[in-house]
Amino acid sequence: MTRDILYFAWLRERIGLPRERVETDAATVAELVAELKSREPRYAAAFADMAAIRVALDQELAELDAPLGQAREIAFFPPMTGG
Repeated sequence: MTRDILYFAWLRERIGLPRERVETDAATVAELVAELKSREPRYAAAFADMAAIRVALDQELAELDAPLGQAREIAFFPPMTGG
């Protein structure tokens, strides 16, 4: 399935793209991350510390073990803080 992947903040800087369209058979967020990490060193570096990354599926927060289901958009971003 073709999915839109969005990268925010330092993830965008490390990967060098704000978004991309990816063809994947991944069933979960974790499987998608594993696929991305295996592409190139820049992806491996961006996803090295998954404790520092949040994910949203079609703009709904999700966990790493969440099934991708029919989600068309997967966004990766650092945790937000308020003040």
